[in-house]
Formats: sequence, structure tokens, C-alpha cells
Amino acid sequence: MNDLDDIAALLAKPGPSAGAAERSRARLLHRARSRSRSRMHWFIPAGALIAAGAAAAVVLATGMPANDRAPAATERFTGKEVLLMAAVSAERTPQGSGTYWHVTTRWSKTEIPPIESWTRRDGKRWSRGEPGDAPDAVVADWKTLRLKGAKVSFEELEKLPTDPEALKKWIIDRKGDKRDMTTSEQRGVPTHPLLALITELPAPSDVRAAAFKALAATPGVENEGPVDGGQHLRLPDPDGGSKPIELVVDPDTARVVRANLVLAGDGDVAWSDEYISVTTEWTDLLPSVKKS
Repeated sequence: MNDLDDIAALLAKPGPSAGAAERSRARLLHRARSRSRSRMHWFIPAGALIAAGAAAAVVLATGMPANDRAPAATERFTGKEVLLMAAVSAERTPQGSGTYWHVTTRWSKTEIPPIESWTRRDGKRWSRGEPGDAPDAVVADWKTLRLKGAKVSFEELEKLPTDPEALKKWIIDRKGDKRDMTTSEQRGVPTHPLLALITELPAPSDVRAAAFKALAATPGVENEGPVDGGQHLRLPDPDGGSKPIELVVDPDTARVVRANLVLAGDGDVAWSDEYISVTTEWTDLLPSVKKS
């Protein structure tokens, strides 16, 4: 039995020994932390991303491993292995707590200002940097957390299934406004909602782990190898486009470091040739709000 078999066996059993899981995870992650200094190249003009900024909130989270060692030629994992390792890391990561769910979206082009949002548990939201807002002003925002074309509350996210197959079924069965869904969501393909759960939404640790496991079973997921920040994964576009979804995943922190698409929550997907990174955190601090 190899290291991945150990991980898969642990994932298949309820309540695995924490020590056993950590030992298997550590063996894999010791090798997975290796990364090259090469940079990824994206394909869609950056102007498409700027236009997408007017659509809605964005989707990723950041995390950078500290090991700068050059990767050995044999240190290569399948896309499934990387996502299963991330699932184990997610299960071991504390959920955190706070008054607001704070999301900060940054682009590699410094002329594009970051977008921030603070969402309270009752659903009320504030933002800074949205198109049309005054510079640096924090304003009340009408937008809400959304998943598959419908509003989703903190309570709903906390009650989501923690089994990957049950989670996929919940997503497929979920009702929403078709006008606010991607084509694949309308067809019952759970890829985009699963990505939202591991990136921008305040999903509990065990739900994020289930989403990683579900994505690991996605047909066609591939690993292009170690890059700066993690492992470069490629998934087929569930909407049938010619360009695949590109993700850099750090399996040690269970974070999507960057990607080439923006999921807007209202059914829109924008593609970019520039890096997008989004940090998420719980906080008790809301900056001073501009009075309307």
C-alpha cells in the first residue's frame, strides 16, 4: 500500500486516528511542498477580468508554502492525489470564528484596486473597492452570499453534508434562479459550486474537505506539476469551453492560491490571463462605514 492508499483509506473511514492521518499526510506533504520557480501563463485578455469586476464577488483563497527547495524529478502527483491531500489538511484546519467573514480579492495588475467585503452572520454586507464606489470608502452592500443561483446563509453552509457524494447530491438538488446559474449548474454539474465552497464561502472545515474529495473524483482532473505556491491543477470547463479551469492548490494549507477564472455568484464566469488571489478570514473589525 502506498502513501495515497493510506490517505484514501483514512478518508473512507469515519473518525480516523488523528495520529495516523497526520503521519500519512506528513509523508505526502513533505514531498508535495516542493515547488519550482516557474510562472504560469494564462490565456484570456486581462480586459475581460476588469469588465468582470462589475459582476460580483470573486472566488479564491491564498496560502503559500514556506519550502523553497527545488522539486525532484520524481516528485509528481496526480490531480486526484493533490485534492485528497488538501481534503485531509482541510479536515485538520480549525474553522475560526468572528463577527464578519472578510474576503479580499487582488489582481496581479496593481492598477486594478482590490475588492473587499465583510459579511455578518445575519447576511448584512459591506464592501470596499467595488466598481462605482468612492475610493477607499466602505459602504453598505445589497449583495449576499450565493451558491448555485440562490442566496445561502451561514446556517445553511454549516449544515451542508460532509460526505462528498451527499454534498454533490445536495448541490444537484438545490433550486435556484436559472438566470443566475452557469450552463453546467443548470445541467446539474456541481463543479462550480464545489469550487465556491473551497474558495470564497465560509464553509466549515469538514464541508470544505468533502468538496475537495468530490472534486478529486471529477473526470479529467490533471496535475501539471509543482509551481510557485503549490500544485498546478487543470480541470475541464464544465460549461464546455475550450479553455480548462486552472488552479494552483497548496495541499498543505488546503488553499487555492490562484486561478484563471472568476465565479460571480450570479451565473457569470469571467476568465483571466492574470493571477487572481483572494484571502478569506474571520474578523471582528469592520472599517469605518461611509454614511449615505
